Amino acid sequence: MKLITAAALLIASTASVAQPRAAMQHFPAGPNAPFSTAVRVGDVVYLSGAIGVGPDGKLPEGFEAQAKQTMENVGTSLKTAGLSWEDVFKCTVMIDNMADWPKFNEVYVPYFPKGKLPARSAFGADGLALGALLELECMARAAK
Repeated sequence: MKLITAAALLIASTASVAQPRAAMQHFPAGPNAPFSTAVRVGDVVYLSGAIGVGPDGKLPEGFEAQAKQTMENVGTSLKTAGLSWEDVFKCTVMIDNMADWPKFNEVYVPYFPKGKLPARSAFGADGLALGALLELECMARAAK
C-alpha cells in the first residue's frame, strides 16, 4: 500500500511540473524596422511578410520585378535563419490584383525543389505596405 501511495504521489508531482517553453530566436529586420524579419520558436521559423523592396529601398517597376525581388528577400530571410527554400512548408500570398496570379506562379514555383511545393493560401489585398503589388509570408521547419 505504501508503494502504491508513493507511486501516486510521484505521478501527481511530475504531472504538475511545467515543461520548459521553447526558446525564441529573433532575426532583426534592421535598426529602424518595427519588426523582426523572422522569429524561430522551437522547430518553426515564422517569416514576416516580405515585399519587393530592393537594396536601394525602393520597389521596382512592374509586377514580375516585384515578385522576383520579393522571392529574393524571402530567400535572404531564410538564409539568415540558416534555412533554405526546401525548409518552407507554408506560404500566404497577398496580391493587389488577382489577375497577376499566373505571373506570380511563374516566378514562385522555380524557387522550390521540384515536387515539394509548400501548402499555400492567397487572397487579394488592397493597400499593401509602400504600395507593393504583393506580399509573401512563409513558415519553415528548423529542425536542424
